Amino acid sequence: MPSNPGSDFERDLAKMANFIARVGKRIEGFWQRVTEGITVQVLWAQFMAEARDSYSLYTREIDWEALRKESRGRRFRKTTSALFWAMVMKLSPARRVFLLIALFLAIVALTSTEVMISTSEHRYEVGLPHNFLPVFLAVAALLFLLALELADRVTMKRDLEIAREIQHWLVPDSPPEVPGVEVAFVSRPANTVGGDYYDAFLRDAPSAKPNSKRLLLVVADVAGKSVPAALLMATFQASLRTLAEANTSLLELVEGLNRYACAHSLGGRRFTTAFFAELEPETGVLSYVRAGHNAPVIRRASGSLERLETGDLPLGIDAGARFTCGAVTMAPGDLLVIFTDGLIEAVNGADWEFGETRVLEVLKSSAGAGAHATLKNLLSAVDAFVGQTRQHDDITCLLARTD
Repeated sequence: MPSNPGSDFERDLAKMANFIARVGKRIEGFWQRVTEGITVQVLWAQFMAEARDSYSLYTREIDWEALRKESRGRRFRKTTSALFWAMVMKLSPARRVFLLIALFLAIVALTSTEVMISTSEHRYEVGLPHNFLPVFLAVAALLFLLALELADRVTMKRDLEIAREIQHWLVPDSPPEVPGVEVAFVSRPANTVGGDYYDAFLRDAPSAKPNSKRLLLVVADVAGKSVPAALLMATFQASLRTLAEANTSLLELVEGLNRYACAHSLGGRRFTTAFFAELEPETGVLSYVRAGHNAPVIRRASGSLERLETGDLPLGIDAGARFTCGAVTMAPGDLLVIFTDGLIEAVNGADWEFGETRVLEVLKSSAGAGAHATLKNLLSAVDAFVGQTRQHDDITCLLARTD
């Protein structure tokens, strides 16, 4: 019995549709795997942010003042050459040689490309490289060099992940439960590990009253970022916890930390800004010492804002420094806001800073909100302002509200 041409056509069409659907699903799966579900717009924004950061890294060593004196053509050539060598010198000596060999082979391959033009048929044909071996060797060498760099990056990333876990052990996971006080905090390192530190815990008060406790609130920012700052942050935490166990005043605690910081500050190059506060939950009296840190803000229950500006030098500069202890009284509904400079110096794509003015505006608009709600509003405002711009400094905030 003869087959139905219409049925054969429908079956072929169905097979083709199924084939296209399978190919589409594979392409979609591949794209999802590569992009991790991130939209093209976000991917492009991330790429541009990373490109700007990389460009800044390589151009730090270029003498732009000298280049401005050159003619346009010479300036372009010298800038290109300076960028090239800035990238090359970031590699190890062996890999520099390997890269130069790969680039030489690529140039040989390009110069040996044969271009054939057929005018009789009005058709242009570009031939394959005259010698395929330089092309293969150049591509293989560049891929091998990329694999070496990726291996280093993966190893370093694994080590940094371990360092981040250790760093997380040094700071509290959740706020302490103190009757009459709501505490909230967050820390966002610019890199895998950071130099910001925060803490909140109860310690014995230096008084004769039995079982008298005070809430110690600390936010610190070690100069620098990444691993060096994180190591100093770890030593800061160990010193703070050790000194806090002694029945000392807040001033004695800070001065002890300063002496230790001076002994490990590399001649003052690794100083630490910090804010220390002790709150008496029963009375609401807040004693504080500001060591070169950003002035915290108290949002009163009435909505007015008050800056705690009494302060002295950062820790780690002068071992004999004397610090000033300020004091205020927090009434029910008052909120203390402590932050590092990473919050106010967060920049957007136009290189504008978030600034203290915007911080104060968020605090005013959040009047009456608790510590957790106000912190959420602050972070939302920063994220909306920054967009996809890469974070350049650690951001840490600690808030405490009296009930």
